[in-house]
Amino acid sequence: MIEGKRILVVEDEFIVAAMLCDTLEDHGAEEDHGAEPLGPVGRVSEGLEMIGVGGIDAAVLDWNLAGESGVALAIALSEKGIPFVIATGYGSVEAPFSDRPILGKPYVSAHLIEKLNGLFSA
Repeated sequence: MIEGKRILVVEDEFIVAAMLCDTLEDHGAEEDHGAEPLGPVGRVSEGLEMIGVGGIDAAVLDWNLAGESGVALAIALSEKGIPFVIATGYGSVEAPFSDRPILGKPYVSAHLIEKLNGLFSA
């Protein structure tokens, strides 16, 4: 279901971001292509710039970016109507985003795909 979708990857750890991008690209049937990862970006300012440019179908948003909260990015994504999954090792996030899909860290590839597919099936 995420095949061909443009997914913004917001993650401040390079190795983790690279794994996320690989997972997105590799997901799909043999004859299909996976999702198209955008980024990755590791800072709030970079994420806001990417959101401003547009062309994003969904996002994976690390909630803690080098000590900076992902709230500004969640607000920007919400204002543009872009669905997103929040990635956190803390299990939950504060309101008003506590109802968003949460992806636990460390990442499990199958859970990432399941959460993203859920964004497009609703």
